[in-house]
Amino acid sequence: MAKKGQRILIALKCATCKAQNYISEKNKLNTKDKIELKKWCKFCKKVTQHKETTKLD
Repeated sequence: MAKKGQRILIALKCATCKAQNYISEKNKLNTKDKIELKKWCKFCKKVTQHKETTKLD
């Protein structure tokens, strides 16, 4: 069985409308801070700031 490694699944939530739009991965050893990215929000219909919210398993 393959080893999972240091990568974890995270959810990205829109800072404006609070909708969870994206699921991504991050390396928890290299990136200790929460991720903030500018992404397209289909509910706001514009590019907004998206923040890491939860860790998914």
